[in-house]
This record gives sequence, C-alpha cells and structure tokens, in this order.
Amino acid sequence: MSTDPFSTVVPFQVPEQVRSFAENGVTQAREGYQKLKAAAEANNEAIEAAYASASKGASDFTAKLVDIAKTNTASTFDFAQSLLGAKSLPEAFELMNSHARKQFETLTAQSKDLAEFGQKVATETVEPLKASASKAFKTVA
Repeated sequence: MSTDPFSTVVPFQVPEQVRSFAENGVTQAREGYQKLKAAAEANNEAIEAAYASASKGASDFTAKLVDIAKTNTASTFDFAQSLLGAKSLPEAFELMNSHARKQFETLTAQSKDLAEFGQKVATETVEPLKASASKAFKTVA
C-alpha cells in the first residue's frame, strides 16, 4: 500500500466556462502588457528628445547671455572712455544720464528677448513629452 496522500487524488476537470474565462483574462493581460510596453518605449524616446532639446536650449541660452555680457561690457567701456573725455561737470552729468537711459532701454530689450527665448526653449522641450502623452492615451484607449 502506498503512503503517498496524493496518489488517491482524482483528476480534476476544469469546466469549459472557467477555462474560457481564464484564457480571456490571460489574453487581455497580454494585450494590456503590450500596450503598456509600447507606451513605455515611446515615453523613453520622448524623454530623450526632451533632454536633447533642453540641452540645446540651455547651450543657446548661455550663448545669448555671453553675447549680452559682451554688449554690456563694451557699452560700459565706451561710456568710461567718453566720461574721461568730458570737459566739464555738466557734460559728465549729461553723459551719465544718457548712458543710464541707454542702458535702461538695452536692459529692457535684453530682458524681453531672454524671456521670449526662455519661453521658446521651454515649449520646445515639453513638446516631445506632450506628443508622447497624447499618443500614449490614444494607444491605451
């Protein structure tokens, strides 16, 4: 006589409805996984594109800041040189006022230009993520 408790187990038949239900569940899970995998891969591509765009934008922004610094430095040296050539105190004050007015106008224009450029870089950086999210929602739906 066998001492194995499982030797007397009667084979169990799974009803067709249960088997069909389980197979449908597996099929749906597999399809869901495929969609999720595709969305994740698309997200990775979007993140890489956003990073590349942000990196280029930061580089361009830095170049713009260096250009602004050069312009402002040249303007300051020109002002200092003209101030040294002033013949009288009223002429020196007039040069100072003129330089201050010019610098204010320049600073205003530079600030506006930087703000617009920053907005453009931000928009270009977010665009791949936005497109990927839109595509992912369409894929999942």
